[in-house]
Order: sequence, then C-alpha cells, then structure tokens
Amino acid sequence: MEKLRRTMLYVPGNNPGMLADSGIYGADSLMFDLEDSVSLNEKDSARVLVFHAIQNFEYGNTELVVRINGLDSPYGHLDIEAMVKAGVHVIRLPKTETAQDVLEAEAAIEAAEKKFGIPVGTTRMMAAIEGPLGAMNAYTIATATKRLIGIAIGAEDYVTSMKTRRYPDGMEILAARSQIVMAARAAGIAALDTVYSNVENLEGFMQEVKLIKQLGFDGKSVINPRQIDPVHNIFAPDPHEVEEAKQVIYGIMEAEKNGSGVISVNGKMVDKPIVERAERVLELAGLDKEAIINEAMAG
Repeated sequence: MEKLRRTMLYVPGNNPGMLADSGIYGADSLMFDLEDSVSLNEKDSARVLVFHAIQNFEYGNTELVVRINGLDSPYGHLDIEAMVKAGVHVIRLPKTETAQDVLEAEAAIEAAEKKFGIPVGTTRMMAAIEGPLGAMNAYTIATATKRLIGIAIGAEDYVTSMKTRRYPDGMEILAARSQIVMAARAAGIAALDTVYSNVENLEGFMQEVKLIKQLGFDGKSVINPRQIDPVHNIFAPDPHEVEEAKQVIYGIMEAEKNGSGVISVNGKMVDKPIVERAERVLELAGLDKEAIINEAMAG
C-alpha cells in the first residue's frame, strides 16, 4: 500500500520537548527542522538534538523527515552526515531551484551512506520548492533522482519572490501549486502543500485543505497538532465512496475468477483510472485491498 502523507508536522529541531512528544499526535510524517526555525547560534546543538531523537525516541511507523540547511551554508553538509548516520527516512532540501540542487545533495547523501556502512539508496529525499525558478523547474526537480519521494511548496519565500503576499483565497500561489502537483503526478511522487500559519483560524485552514485536496495534493504541512485531525477528516472518503471502491475490487475478483479481462460493476465497464481511484479511496480509508479480497473470499 502506498504511504499516506496527508500530514507532515513541523517540529523545531531546537525544542527537546517537542522532539520527544511529536510522535503521539498521529501525523503521517514528522519533519524535524534544522533550517528556518533554528537560529544561527543553535544550528550545531539542534543537529545533535535531532540526531539523538531519531536514535533514541520511539516514533512507531511515522515517517521521519529532516529539513536540512542549504548546501550553500556552513551547515548543510554537516546536517546530511549526521542525519544519514542517525538513520532518518527522508532528507528534505530547502529552497530547491534546479535538478542540480537535488543531484548535489544526493551525492552528499551517498557519500555519507558509504562512510557509515549504510546501503546506498536507503536515505530518501524530498525537495521544497520556494521560488518561481523552482516552480518553473518542478518536473526536472521531481525526476532528478529515484530517491525523491515528494516535492513540496513553501509559500512564504515564494510570495516574497513574486513581490506579493499571502491572501485568504490563495490565488497568489495557485499557479505554483498547480505546477508542483502536476510535476509530482507526472513523476509518480507525492505533492505536499505549504503550511497555514494562522492556527486560530480553523475555518480558513479547512477551506485551504479542501482546496488542495481538490487540486490533487497528497497532503499538507502543518505547524500545530490541532491541525492534524481536520486534515485527516477532510481527506477521508465518505462511506458511499468506500462502498463504491469495494465494489470495484469485487468486480476485479469476479473478472479474475471468470478468466475475463473485462471488469464490470453494476453492469458498467470499469477501466484503469477507476481502479486506481478505488485503490486510493481504500488507502485513505485505511483499508487494505488484499484484506478486502480475503474477507470476500472467506464470506
């Protein structure tokens, strides 16, 4: 089953309490931040804190992501070495503008894997696109390496580069959102939306989540645990959608049993896109396709 990435919770790398507790909130992914949320005089201590958190705290099946500092800073290569050694699942690159940015980071990750005896390719990557050049290059970034599991939009730097600001309707980042989600879909990787910084405006937050779901994003970066459940609830399919998806799976079973290449549900032909949508609905509902098949066969 495809990994769900409905929510990626930001956790400042210099906050020991949040590093320790962040696994209890139910986010699909945790992103330990060594970049913007950490001041220059705390960069080294934050790296040590995150290293020990990854090695010593129990996060269950939650995906662990670390946003490193840029490789053009004094900290980026040190971040990569420490996080690869710690065994992080994904390294997130900030302010990615070209495929070359991804390849340079990949080379550093591979060197660290070899240095610490970790199988090459173990550490995955994610790229944050935070400016107009990155948005224009979204597809070449998304396809730069097989290590890349997703791309994300960072809105604050993007709107500053575009000489605008954030607006309630989000029109100022619609073009970039569309570019990024299309690139992710074409590359077969995840697309993550930007944070919604006004934690008190739940209605505005939920409207934005509904929009990014409609656009096709896999999920949203969140900055407060209170934002997790609303995202999961909005992305959850309704019972009617789940039942329709199950009927598609039953149709596949029936076609296989009859040796037929034609799948039919309630007298209607079912093609590949409908099957893929049904499988996605079941994933979002937390249901395993094989378990549904086994249950049907047992019944």
